Amino acid sequence: MAEYDYDLFVIGAGSGGVRAARVAAGLGARVAIAESDRPGGTCVIRGCVPKKLLVYAARFREDFDDAAAYGWNAQATFSWPTLIANKDREIARLEDIYRTLLKAAGVALVEGRATLADRHTVQVGERRYTAAHILVATGGRPFMPAIPGSELAITSDEAFQLPELPARVLIVGGAFIAVEFAGIFHGLGAGVTLAYRGEQILRGFDDDVRRHLRDELVRKGIDLRLLSEPTRIERRTDGSLLVTLTTAGHAEQVEADAVMFATGRRPATSGLGLEAAGVALDEQGAVEVDEFSTSRVPGIHAVGDVTNRIALTPVAIREGAALATTLFGGRRVAVDHRDVPHAVFSQPPVGAVGLTEAAALAAHGSLEIYATTFRPLKNTLSGRNERTLVKLVVDAASQRVVGAHMVGPDAPEIIQGIAIAVKAGLSKEQFDATVAIHPTAAEEFVTLREKRTVHSTR
Repeated sequence: MAEYDYDLFVIGAGSGGVRAARVAAGLGARVAIAESDRPGGTCVIRGCVPKKLLVYAARFREDFDDAAAYGWNAQATFSWPTLIANKDREIARLEDIYRTLLKAAGVALVEGRATLADRHTVQVGERRYTAAHILVATGGRPFMPAIPGSELAITSDEAFQLPELPARVLIVGGAFIAVEFAGIFHGLGAGVTLAYRGEQILRGFDDDVRRHLRDELVRKGIDLRLLSEPTRIERRTDGSLLVTLTTAGHAEQVEADAVMFATGRRPATSGLGLEAAGVALDEQGAVEVDEFSTSRVPGIHAVGDVTNRIALTPVAIREGAALATTLFGGRRVAVDHRDVPHAVFSQPPVGAVGLTEAAALAAHGSLEIYATTFRPLKNTLSGRNERTLVKLVVDAASQRVVGAHMVGPDAPEIIQGIAIAVKAGLSKEQFDATVAIHPTAAEEFVTLREKRTVHSTR
């Protein structure tokens, strides 16, 4: 590979790209990585990390309310500028860590927008770099619907930098980013309207989870409008926004101080020169790759959200490490995308792993469903009426637990442990044989006994 400047050139210094670069360098490869923004990528700079910090902030309001029942006299005020300044400081610290990790690994950081000149050449500004292998890890970008006045709206990217907390927020969308920001803004004191064009939020999740979270959002005071989408946004003379919504075929107008589109993300492949290099893209612009993250053009690879497989940071990290090992580690490694645990940091949060009831029914034909809802112990003194859902999906023939789902406090933390059992293929009997930790919400996963049997009608 001495004929090239580098053995591997990575485009995009997000989680997947950085992991691939560091692993490859550790295996002796000469590696460079280009980034047009800030090292760390979407997750660290404008995604999961800052979002989780805002989720923490939003949860304090209910904690302060509940404290009185436990003998505390808590009077609190909230400062959006303080929160954003502290968040910015933490993100800057993490960015510095990413820079340090790359330098320590011996990876050359090239700052600027990179494009492909050909299958072995990358252009960054006025300079060209050649590489035996090129990795595209540019992630995704928010999708903004083309309606009159859409330029007046923001996406999750801009939400982290608002100068002040809007008093009234209209969020458009029904996937995880939409419901997470609905909880954030509502928890911090804003009035929130959540408009989604579908019949139910969280498409792709278990139907019981979707219904349960919908009910909890409404119970908390979020104005949830299903079968609803905006058709126009106008700026009023007082600076507020007037949004025309079409809900179930009827037009209505909603006033807001901010409109946020959380209508999905698209692979960030536009303008990279991929098509000219012969790389195949799907209808959404994602790079088509094989199980080893290699495109149809030998030497050009892609990992993470830009491939539109599973858009989760830990998945991108695994894909990056697997690719580096495949290219420079002497063995071919494919990432197993089955039974990947995932979470929604809504309020209350969602945790899930494995198959939904509908997917499991299609795959296995006959199921045993174990589910319960209950009032968490903490709420018994405070009087809060939020309820938790716990559900197991079991293949009736093998008795293997093929899905686990939870809505409630600490659901993501709990599901991480349950995911090990689901991934390992443990049976319902093995769940039952596990001694519960009492009193916890997690114990419900090993004490569920009442079941309903479901059979496929096909």
